[in-house]
Amino acid sequence: MKAFRTSILALAASGLLMAGGAQAANSLLDSLSDAANQQLSGNAGGGSEGGYSMSQLTSLLGGSNSNLTSKSSTNAAGILQYCVKNNVLSATSATSVKDKLMDKLGIQNAGTAQKADYQDGLNGILHTGKGQNVDLSSLDSGGLTQLKEKVKTKACDVVLKQAKSFL
Repeated sequence: MKAFRTSILALAASGLLMAGGAQAANSLLDSLSDAANQQLSGNAGGGSEGGYSMSQLTSLLGGSNSNLTSKSSTNAAGILQYCVKNNVLSATSATSVKDKLMDKLGIQNAGTAQKADYQDGLNGILHTGKGQNVDLSSLDSGGLTQLKEKVKTKACDVVLKQAKSFL
């Protein structure tokens, strides 16, 4: 009977040790996972320098086009110029649309345009119709390069299509 009780206590003690070890291993895995996600999203060190997380990027990429439409025609014109300048859109496909839109808005050239929405667009800041800002220029650095390029390409394509509807 004493041997049986000792065996039961030994099994219980080993079970507790194993459970404690598993909990420590899970904690370690969680810490490693958090660190890896920060590295992948370009937010190493916990700071946010305009980096996007993987979930934010996939949301922009997989969501509806309305997530990447411009809230104004002036911002769209600036974004088109940014997309051409950064070789995201070909000059042949976007320049004539951008020029027609700028003529319609009364913008002679980028240097004289005073509208903040247009200047933001030139810098790659897309003011979306959903009240968000998507900084296309920040998609040039950090991890997840292929995913960021897809988001940038989609944003430029969506704004080009939208700009055609403004004409």
